[in-house]
Amino acid sequence: MKNKEIIDKLNVLLADYQIYYQNLRGFHWNIQGKHFFQLHEKFEELYLDSAQKIDTIAERILTIEGKPLHAFDDYIATATIKAKKDVHDGEGAVSGIIDDLNNIVSYEREIKELAAASGDDATEDLMTGFIDEQEKTLWMMKAWLK
Repeated sequence: MKNKEIIDKLNVLLADYQIYYQNLRGFHWNIQGKHFFQLHEKFEELYLDSAQKIDTIAERILTIEGKPLHAFDDYIATATIKAKKDVHDGEGAVSGIIDDLNNIVSYEREIKELAAASGDDATEDLMTGFIDEQEKTLWMMKAWLK
């Protein structure tokens, strides 16, 4: 299969997004403190966006004749980011988002380069769009922490 390496990397990205999504849901449900309303809303915005990206990644894998991971035990075994538990404070949650997004963006850059080298323009474009959005989110999260 000519796309095997890209499919494998997209499945890792899919797993990372599933863990990131769950982290965001946990932050959304458990946030406490003076920034509750602001962060509760922001975390919902981010997890809804992540759900769309999860679907887009899975559909891209299918488009290039791969099989997307679809069981949570596979996501846990494959993901490069870890689940975050019992985070209730804004600083901890935002720091967790920054950590996860830094890892995700780094991995997206790897996929983008691989896709470019193999002539997979659609995957390259997909990663470019994701990176652009997430760099902006990273900037905002870092600004919030200051």
